[in-house]
Amino acid sequence: MSDTKSRIKKQVKSHIPKDWLRELRIIYRIGLETVNGIKRTGWINLAIVTTMAAILTIFGALFRTTMSLNSFVTELGNVLEISVYLKDTAKTDQIADKIKTIEHVERVKIIPKEKSWNDLKREIDVPDFENPLPDTLHVKVDKPENIDNVFTQIKKYEDVEDMNYAQDIAKKMQMFNNVVHTVTLVVVVLVAILTITIINNTIQLVIQSRKEEIEIMRLMGVSNWYIKIPLILQGAIYGFMGALIALLPMNTVNNGLLKVHEFFVVPAPILANNVVILAMFILAVGFGAGGSFLSIKKHLQV
Repeated sequence: MSDTKSRIKKQVKSHIPKDWLRELRIIYRIGLETVNGIKRTGWINLAIVTTMAAILTIFGALFRTTMSLNSFVTELGNVLEISVYLKDTAKTDQIADKIKTIEHVERVKIIPKEKSWNDLKREIDVPDFENPLPDTLHVKVDKPENIDNVFTQIKKYEDVEDMNYAQDIAKKMQMFNNVVHTVTLVVVVLVAILTITIINNTIQLVIQSRKEEIEIMRLMGVSNWYIKIPLILQGAIYGFMGALIALLPMNTVNNGLLKVHEFFVVPAPILANNVVILAMFILAVGFGAGGSFLSIKKHLQV
């Protein structure tokens, strides 16, 4: 019976991949060193995470606002049309066909002067005299930023008497959207700089507290990556926790923007909040790990 047990044990052991066991032990030790590194930092952990959460909240709020503004600009583009008033001698159908060939023009709708005159008489009491209104074309452009270009091209036609569109509204919306885009990019840069600076100082403290231990590990021939990875993971964890806390204010921002969309009857961007949250976590973890890596290169020659 004992011989049978011994033989079974040998067969089992022979099928156990020893490399796997070694890798599991290494992963366990790396995880343990990461946790110990966070413990060594003490109360500073709270300051690091809350600061990162505040920075990420600002980024997330601006990014989410930018996405909503894009929706408003797109919706404005869907309702913005150029009104083209033709001369009495103009051949309306031919002019409409020409305008349709212009790049960025999506649709041309003909409004006969008889219809415009009848609509006007229904709305207000006008004297009974000959129709003074011209044939009108409503030109739909694909994007608000292309309206100026299309407007300029149509204006060159000899049969066009006058034109107009809500130019000021379109330009102001586009300008405001561009400003928010720029501010968002600036905030991303600030997030990177502040995150890397905070993580750099924190990891420096951890390195200083473990300096002798790290020297002993190097003398024992321990792999450089075995020393680096716990510190990089520590920075990534700070970023992850900061992003996790930032979810609370971001939820409030998202709900507020959804109410604005509902009030103006403008569709909210699809999965906008999910995209913002994903971007926050990627930036936070990436910059956290990157800050740790830079700190290791600067303060630890491994």
